Amino acid sequence: MSLEAWFTVTIVGLLFISLVKNLAPPDVIFLAATTVLAVAGIITPEEAFAGFSNTGMLTVAVLFVVVAGLRETGVLDYIGQHLLGKSRTERGVLLRLSGVVLPLSAFLNNTPIVAMFVPVVLDWSRRNQVSPSRLLIPLSYLAILGGTCTLIGTSTNLVINGLMIENGIPGLSLFEIARIGIPYAVIGIAYLFVTGGILLPERKELLEQLGESRREFLAEMQIQAGCRLIGQTIEQGGLRQLPGLFLIEIDRNGQIIAPALPDQRLELHDRLIFTGIISSIIELEKIPQLVPVADPDYEVSPRKQRRRRLCEAVISENSPLRGKTIREAEFRAVYGAAVVAVHRSGKRVEKKIGDITLQSGDTLLLQTQPHFQRAHRHDPAFYLISDVENWRPLRSDRAWIAVSLLLMLILLMTTGVMPIVLSATLTAVLMVVLGCISAGDARQSVEWQVLITIAAAFGVGSALQNSGAATVIAASLVEATREWGPIAAIAVIYLLGSIMTELITNNAAAVLMFPFCLETARLYEASPLPFLMTLILSASASFMTPIGYQTNMMVYGPGGYRFTDFLRIGTPLNLLLWIVAVVMIPWIWPF
Repeated sequence: MSLEAWFTVTIVGLLFISLVKNLAPPDVIFLAATTVLAVAGIITPEEAFAGFSNTGMLTVAVLFVVVAGLRETGVLDYIGQHLLGKSRTERGVLLRLSGVVLPLSAFLNNTPIVAMFVPVVLDWSRRNQVSPSRLLIPLSYLAILGGTCTLIGTSTNLVINGLMIENGIPGLSLFEIARIGIPYAVIGIAYLFVTGGILLPERKELLEQLGESRREFLAEMQIQAGCRLIGQTIEQGGLRQLPGLFLIEIDRNGQIIAPALPDQRLELHDRLIFTGIISSIIELEKIPQLVPVADPDYEVSPRKQRRRRLCEAVISENSPLRGKTIREAEFRAVYGAAVVAVHRSGKRVEKKIGDITLQSGDTLLLQTQPHFQRAHRHDPAFYLISDVENWRPLRSDRAWIAVSLLLMLILLMTTGVMPIVLSATLTAVLMVVLGCISAGDARQSVEWQVLITIAAAFGVGSALQNSGAATVIAASLVEATREWGPIAAIAVIYLLGSIMTELITNNAAAVLMFPFCLETARLYEASPLPFLMTLILSASASFMTPIGYQTNMMVYGPGGYRFTDFLRIGTPLNLLLWIVAVVMIPWIWPF
């Protein structure tokens, strides 16, 4: 190799060591490597930063906004909360997850999908006394497998497609990957069903090991016209499935129904009295037209709710609120707030919430204006005021718009009416313009670290090509596999790609391996497509470690996993899918 090639290989080696040892964030490491290679003259400044204008990277960016719009309107929450339904066994849950997570991750970014389903799986596990470690690794793997079924299923596919177009190779259609991706995913699901019971560990959930606060609030909710609970039983409505929540009684036109049995049907104007932890009270509030009735000033309009916040406030010893009922306190007139629920020192308050006489130490869950905490931080009426973390009102009135836009995006991509990057950008812009997500939230939804890592990795890939390092390494690969032909080269590329994606990010592995695939195809005088399809699958085959793929890291802590758990279940899966890829890819895309 030339001196430039050796220098490039050295920089790439240092890049690998830095990523594996976590010496700095991935975006910083890749930017540093690209900058050094540009300063050394191996790549031009234009080549160093060309990744920031790559259509694949830009498509990934705008798809973050599309997914955020679906989350903000409650579409993803609705799917998640209704998914596990009446499942009572691990296999039943795994089957339902497969039926929803796989198709969702084929069209949406994997990270928010897993983020949405982790609490759903944890809640089901608590209710059914099943260790969540039996289900969270399969959840992550299902998202990864679903991403291999369409062009937009994962950012890796889009990045490789962008590189193909830049190198004069025709881009892929939306469902071309599905020819290998669907059988690949089906075999992966079958493996999880067959071996899951044997290889998946039985571990306590991390939250249970640390202990969970059981501070219970009393809340009274009324079913209003248009609520989905009308005509459903308590169990069908999912009111028995929220952790730490108990339905005390139902007030039906003054008639008290207690105890409230699971098969009790709900009717319009029923008042439901609950006691539960704050996270479950918040989940109740997300059900459209199920409205807290403690305070008549509670905002029920989704549009007006977006200008409100949830806060906890503790009544002080000298508070003028002591001795008053919630109705008498007139929270809206005095504080610009409405009471949602009440907690009293671990005691269950037996009265209806509107008739509770407030005492010192009572904790109120309040729907407030945005400035409430700042305005009343030093108010002697309260000991402590704090915002409820991770609460935001859903834009449920825009849910149908978000779903329509998603269907439009899929239609545009399927028909090829316009380039994928334009279809995705149009959908993201309409999400903001039509009120599915605010402009500020849209900006915050973009994972800039992921995008910078992808863009900077393009510069490193260009350096491998310009310096001749890719040619030399590819020639060595061809020479080593010449006796067995290009199929052997595909097998080696898959192994290298899957190992690299376990050590560094999947997008970085794809960009770094791309020039090797092109050179190998050129030296074999073969079509580059089978080699690139191999790279698409191998760069997503991150099953053996938690560090190679973000969704694995997301389930690592909540499942109480150990590093070896991923090795034990992921290694056989990787080997199985390696065989599938090596056998099927040359058959679908001949050399």
